[in-house]
Amino acid sequence: MNGRWRIRCGVAGMLLLVACLGVPRAAADEAGFRPLFDGKTLDGWQGARGGYDIVDGELRAKPGTGGNLLTVEEFGDFTLRFEFRLTPGANNGLGIRAPAQGDAAFQGMELQILDDGHPKYANLQPWQVHGSIYGVVAAERDCLKPAGEWNVEEVTAKGSRVTVVVNGKTIVDADIAPFRDGSQPTPDGKAHPGLARSRGHVGFLGHGDEVHFRNIRLKPLDAN
Repeated sequence: MNGRWRIRCGVAGMLLLVACLGVPRAAADEAGFRPLFDGKTLDGWQGARGGYDIVDGELRAKPGTGGNLLTVEEFGDFTLRFEFRLTPGANNGLGIRAPAQGDAAFQGMELQILDDGHPKYANLQPWQVHGSIYGVVAAERDCLKPAGEWNVEEVTAKGSRVTVVVNGKTIVDADIAPFRDGSQPTPDGKAHPGLARSRGHVGFLGHGDEVHFRNIRLKPLDAN
């Protein structure tokens, strides 16, 4: 019996091993992740704490306010997962490897969080659409659900490679090394010294619009 069990798991691979051990695939997929937001407080967050409310376990960017709400902790290589819900025409951003002060889009990296199908954004640059690394890497479009519905996003930063997956669709899979070393100009023609950062804060960059976030969790991928 034990021999047959080993053979079956060896042939089927890791997915069958997980099933044999009775571990749900969803639970196994979340292994190593820890919450950044407890759904009740802003413990572990710094910066524009007054620009966000906590309602029904969600983190909500307040309309008419803004600013950077960043983790106290810094991260290097990681996978971040979260859910977000846009209001019509809403604009926000996800800062990664960002410093505590300064413009995260240039001193760190800003990934767009944007209702890019709204008519007021008809003339966006490719590197401004949702999921793009602002000014640097354009994301593929048509990944978002209609405003008011929840979206699921996963961002992985590992060394110079950044990937963004929204609602199961990979919209960014880019190596930023050429932009770091200057061998390739950035699409917006501006300096982005933050691309060279290997660590920094993670957080949301409010631009005055109401956006909802929940289930924010992160898995460090650093070698240590």
